[in-house]
Amino acid sequence: MKRIFLALIALSCLGAKAQDKVKQIDSLFTSLHSKGRLNGNVLIAEKGNVIYKKSFGLRDEANKLPLDENSVFELASVSKQFTAMGIVILQEKGKLKYEDKLSKFIPELSFYGDITVRQLLNHTSGLPDYMDLMEANWDRTKIATNKDIIAQLVQYKPELLFTPGAKYEYSNTGYALLASIIQKASGTTFADFLEKNIFVPLKMDNSFVYSRRLAPRDIKNYAYGYVPDDNGKMTLPDNLLNYNMVIALDGIVGDGNVNSTVIDLLKWDRALYTDKLVSKKSIEAIFTPPTDIVSNYGFGWEVEKLKDFGKIIIHDGSWPGYITYIERHIDDDKTIVILCNNSTADVPIGTVRKLLYNIPIKIKRQEIKLTEQEMLSFVGEYSLAEGIAMQITYDNGLKAQLPGQKKFDIFAENKTKFFFKITDAQVEFFRDEKGAVSKMVLYQGDRETHAPKIK
Repeated sequence: MKRIFLALIALSCLGAKAQDKVKQIDSLFTSLHSKGRLNGNVLIAEKGNVIYKKSFGLRDEANKLPLDENSVFELASVSKQFTAMGIVILQEKGKLKYEDKLSKFIPELSFYGDITVRQLLNHTSGLPDYMDLMEANWDRTKIATNKDIIAQLVQYKPELLFTPGAKYEYSNTGYALLASIIQKASGTTFADFLEKNIFVPLKMDNSFVYSRRLAPRDIKNYAYGYVPDDNGKMTLPDNLLNYNMVIALDGIVGDGNVNSTVIDLLKWDRALYTDKLVSKKSIEAIFTPPTDIVSNYGFGWEVEKLKDFGKIIIHDGSWPGYITYIERHIDDDKTIVILCNNSTADVPIGTVRKLLYNIPIKIKRQEIKLTEQEMLSFVGEYSLAEGIAMQITYDNGLKAQLPGQKKFDIFAENKTKFFFKITDAQVEFFRDEKGAVSKMVLYQGDRETHAPKIK
């Protein structure tokens, strides 16, 4: 009796500490997948050790091929951190400086004045988004490259949104231009530079820059990205007319088009705690936002300090067919990687964080009204264990009581399930084939206690 009493009364204090967080995480993602809100790969690690890794759904709908841990996803804006690292590597090699002007590497854009490499990295350049420019002017039957963005900027000379360095505003244009700067400063392609200086040294064997429509090639285990059509059926963006701009922008790199796996991104995460690629001083610069304006963006990463989780480093990505996410908890060395190849995916990062830190998750339950007759049908005595029974009584509402303890109100969530407001526990009643209540189930965290009705 003491064990069950404590479970009921003290569960709100114990919360997730009394539960298996990995099992809860799996339950969370499995539930999302079953509801059509997740198709992809999830990896969670603590101090570099994988505690959860699972694939949900297909990488190829047409051939019904399943995802696995080595499936390759387009990273969308999660690509920006690799572009930023490319710039940092070149800075350490003496090929550029953060305060160099954009015009030093792309003189055609000298009319934009004093925009610096650092401002491109921090999203403080004031450059308008190239996607709007291309949307208005580009021939969608052609696939654009970074050179075409520069040509469009030269031709139309769209005004800066603000004076460079005055404020923060996220800019895909800035990161596309950074890729072009990498090419100019290194004398090689953006793809080859990342391959030689990041992917090969870190043994990220399934990571590369890839433009599927511009330069298609056979990639083992490639996860195609899907979007819903007008009937809700998942299809490739290539099959829908309203996504023709996705195809037209497929050759743009720097702000996107890095491809990788959850396994490789964990290797990347581990390297960022070391000086394998660049010095610790440079790593610190990457994760330091500007101090003279309101911004939490460093070089290719958002930096946050949260009360319950300490310092965390984040970036997400979204592009038709893909939703991507990586989060690194610096103070506690936890890593969350979620790669989805379905635009309807849900990334429940707040819940995952709480589960990782054993923080109780409060579920808001909506009470409904039942008639007195409906509630009276549940009145009785239910055996939870040998010698231990719970009494369900009625007194202007249903009450639950264990031997020697006070009564607690239970509130209807639906026609058969009730919840306690004093703690996170619920009871559900079941009927036999004749419609009579025959048993009750007590839910406590991830445990179920079946209690047949004995009186």
